[in-house]
Amino acid sequence: MNKKYLPSALIMYLNYFIHGVGCSVLGQAVIKESLAASWGVDAMKITAISAALGLGRLVALPFAGPLSDKLGRRISTAIGSASYAVYLIGLALAFNAGTNGGYMIAYVCAVIGGIANSFLDTGIYPAVNEIFYKYPAVATMGVKFFISISQMLLPFLLGVSIALTANGLPSYNRLFIGCGIGYAILFVLIFLFPLPDQDAKGSGEKEGLIASLKHTRFTLESAAMIIIGFTCTGTFQLWLNCAQNFAVTNAGWADPSIMQTYYSAGTIIALIVTSLLTRKIKDVRFILVYPAICLVMLIIVVIGQNPTLMAIGAFVIGWAGAGGLLQIVTSVCNLLFPRIKGTVTALVMIASSLCNYTLLSAASGMTPSAVMVMNIIVTGIGVLLGLYVNLRYKNRMQNTNA
Repeated sequence: MNKKYLPSALIMYLNYFIHGVGCSVLGQAVIKESLAASWGVDAMKITAISAALGLGRLVALPFAGPLSDKLGRRISTAIGSASYAVYLIGLALAFNAGTNGGYMIAYVCAVIGGIANSFLDTGIYPAVNEIFYKYPAVATMGVKFFISISQMLLPFLLGVSIALTANGLPSYNRLFIGCGIGYAILFVLIFLFPLPDQDAKGSGEKEGLIASLKHTRFTLESAAMIIIGFTCTGTFQLWLNCAQNFAVTNAGWADPSIMQTYYSAGTIIALIVTSLLTRKIKDVRFILVYPAICLVMLIIVVIGQNPTLMAIGAFVIGWAGAGGLLQIVTSVCNLLFPRIKGTVTALVMIASSLCNYTLLSAASGMTPSAVMVMNIIVTGIGVLLGLYVNLRYKNRMQNTNA
């Protein structure tokens, strides 16, 4: 690692610090109630706005990955920062619009936010892998660490940013606008510091994307890992966006916002512990064990239905569902396909985004109980895929040693 890249790494990680607010703020019960009151819709309909983030990612990822490989990580990251500023400031404008098109404005802004996320993913994941090339799994889990820190602070941020409109409605526009300004600052900073891929341009011509793909051999295991990008995203996104509603309607918890803190604490601890464990345990093991833990916890929560289990569930899902599993999958795929890191990151994130759009769109029209059952099914599929990948890995090692 060259120390001259450390400021660039910090700027990239700070993008994800603010992203932690942007990707989870619409899942908060108080935000849903505030926006729903302004737009005159049911609170669960706000989940469809979260789904629009996934739609935006799906639209952009096929282009964002190749663009990152062709034009560089800086351009991709800058597009992501600028687009995210539009999304967050747009949410404030949508709230102010009220029933005069506020919901549709927010939906369009959320699509832009999804596009932003695509460019951040395909720019920053490969970049931090290139900066911390000796510890790629730790580098990518650092992304999740910064997301989790901001998510843990989110209940506090909601408390200090709340204001009342002239009509007496609670508003969180201060938070939206403040985060948007933060992204505008990061947009400028990313152009001021060097990145490894930019420095490498002068040392030789990179192989073209089409040529790289021709020489790339995709296996059933790699395809399964990409699909796990769908299932593991489903586990934590369905929980993040709908578990608080389940806590209110089924567990009798009047104000479950503290679940966000338990969830984020579990994620942060998991990232630290998992980073240490990856030095001694094969990454592939986590692809099975963590989804299995989530599956058991989801079943317990659905059966038990009380605030204590919901709090424990938030911590466990934060640990095993959001504690770096998607980042581990991405890191492994980057190692498998080093010439097209941006593109293969896009493939994993396409699966993740497809999950965001399809499952959250479905959840917006379902009861909280039905969403939890759907989460159990999706997570169970992820367990089966993880088992398949591990068995294939075991057989390959046995054949190698024979």
